[in-house]
Amino acid sequence: MLRDPVSRYLSEWKHVQRGATWKTSLHMCDGRSPTPDELPTCYEGDDWSGVSLQEFMDCTYNLASNRQVRMLADLSLVGCYNLTFMNESERNMILLQSAKNNLKNMAFFGLTEFQRKTQYLFERTFNLKFISPFTQFNVTRASNVDIGEDVRQRIEELNFLDMQLYEYAKDLFLQRFQYSKQEEHQKNRLKRREERRLLREQRAHQWPREEAAEVAVTEDYNSQVARW
Repeated sequence: MLRDPVSRYLSEWKHVQRGATWKTSLHMCDGRSPTPDELPTCYEGDDWSGVSLQEFMDCTYNLASNRQVRMLADLSLVGCYNLTFMNESERNMILLQSAKNNLKNMAFFGLTEFQRKTQYLFERTFNLKFISPFTQFNVTRASNVDIGEDVRQRIEELNFLDMQLYEYAKDLFLQRFQYSKQEEHQKNRLKRREERRLLREQRAHQWPREEAAEVAVTEDYNSQVARW
């Protein structure tokens, strides 16, 4: 499941602000975890409770930035968390392309902003039916955060890779949805055509029997008239 990068970033900030951490995450890549120098922490102590949005954005090591690209990409292509492995622009380009490729090769993915379409694609892909329809919640913790245009622009800049990935994902998602809809309509048309064909054949078999029955009744009546 992918999400609008700004909403996702704000949601993670609120989550961390309430005391959430990822201390148990090993961030394994190429068989090892990153060193403290490769992945410094943004806070001291047990958690980052009460962190302001400004502090959250100012930490350059914050893994919330471009999280969706990083979690979809093959980090081994760029030396994992070793930022000295290659220059930043090359690293970003490789990460984004890797994330796009991996997303494209997945049998299914959904978008938080399109719950019903996500449900439809899941059911069509895996031939499964959910008991109840997905619900679209447009009011979330992220949507309740009142930010100015300058802050929104800053978040978009911090998540510039996720922004590009999300646009790609949305386009691919809607293409898959339209294709599945067209495929479903085509199958329904073929099904209705087959049903009409079977009905015609059934009627065609019935007509000779009805005509034969009418002939038999007529002959029986004529024989009775002859006897009378």
